[in-house]
Amino acid sequence: MESLIPLFAAKSLDEVTAFYRALGFEVPYQQETPYLYAAVQRGKIGIHFTNKTHGAACLVHVPKVDGYHRAFADGLREAYGRVPLAETPRLTRLRPGQTRFSVYDPAGNTLTFINIDEPDIDYDAYNDNTTSPLMQALENVQFLRDTYHDDPAAAKFLDKKLKQHADAPPIERARALAARAELAVAMGESARLAELRAELGQLSLTDDERAQHQDELTAADHLERWAVEKAE
Repeated sequence: MESLIPLFAAKSLDEVTAFYRALGFEVPYQQETPYLYAAVQRGKIGIHFTNKTHGAACLVHVPKVDGYHRAFADGLREAYGRVPLAETPRLTRLRPGQTRFSVYDPAGNTLTFINIDEPDIDYDAYNDNTTSPLMQALENVQFLRDTYHDDPAAAKFLDKKLKQHADAPPIERARALAARAELAVAMGESARLAELRAELGQLSLTDDERAQHQDELTAADHLERWAVEKAE
């Protein structure tokens, strides 16, 4: 079953939730971190609010997002010659295991497709102090890139952390460089992509490390092919 939920901007969640309570709505969900978000509900009428919305937006709950993403990508390749990945219009990536993706139309409106049974996001996982600084940074980049769909912010943050942790173990640096290379492909940064691939090629990794992290290390190559080639 498919369902649509409008996503509106709100400068003050307390003010807007108080207003909707006065209209007889309940507030089943509200959060302050890592960004402001709230949901109000009255019967089958649901409205969500955030302070991060640009243009009109809505959430689309579907049984499984994979088929929608595949169909949209195929249609965009047919119409545009490749899947647009930056600015507007664009289709965000969908990695194995992901439960949501977004479509940004030419007018700046956003449709976010979400598995109807998507589990709650564990934001604490992005602040795990037991991991190394660079790997913790990579986890935060994954949040910015895959959940927030903010590639420029993810790239800027990762560039900063790569400079700060230049002495990280080779495999950690390789994983971070590979993630940045994938972002470079998405944003059309050909010169930066060449630099990242050159540095990746100079790192000394074991065969086991390459095998264990093969999908990460080849993410940029995969994205380049996927943007123009229909999956068989």
